Amino acid sequence: MNVVKIRTPVNDDIIRRLQVGDRIEIYGKIFTGRDAILPILRSWIEGGELDRKLGFSLNGAVIMHTGFSIAGFGPTTSNKEAIERSIPALASAGVKIHIGKGLLSEETVKALKHFNSIFAVTPPVTALLMNTVKSKRIVAFEDEGMEAMHELEVEGLPAIVAIAHGKSIFKSIGIK
Repeated sequence: MNVVKIRTPVNDDIIRRLQVGDRIEIYGKIFTGRDAILPILRSWIEGGELDRKLGFSLNGAVIMHTGFSIAGFGPTTSNKEAIERSIPALASAGVKIHIGKGLLSEETVKALKHFNSIFAVTPPVTALLMNTVKSKRIVAFEDEGMEAMHELEVEGLPAIVAIAHGKSIFKSIGIK
């Protein structure tokens, strides 16, 4: 199986070509976020204040549901309420790839399809993922420590498309 190499920011044409089960590698800047900050971002989007409060656009962005520490990083469970409820809003704000783990609701699958965004899973192997990080900096919520929003420069971050165009890899393997 070929690996699709994706450079950020991601455009709609790239997303349209991806299918459930595709292996992808991401190159460029990605953002981190999880339980502490994703609901805040969602409220800023719903209030029309995201770009002003965050100070940059998430259009074409990749966001990984994780914290980041010197010990490493790996995906957290994306179907936790605080995280999953943020996915449709973030997709509406231009986030094209959401990386995490776990089965998402049918409502979230539909929202991803509507906004031409995908959900990808990556193996929770922190040493492997740390080797892809070329630089890092905190861009928002510094007081949240490892759960702050980081901007990471990555080379070859591996993931597998799990949800795209209303289809889910989880259904194909019998998970409902």
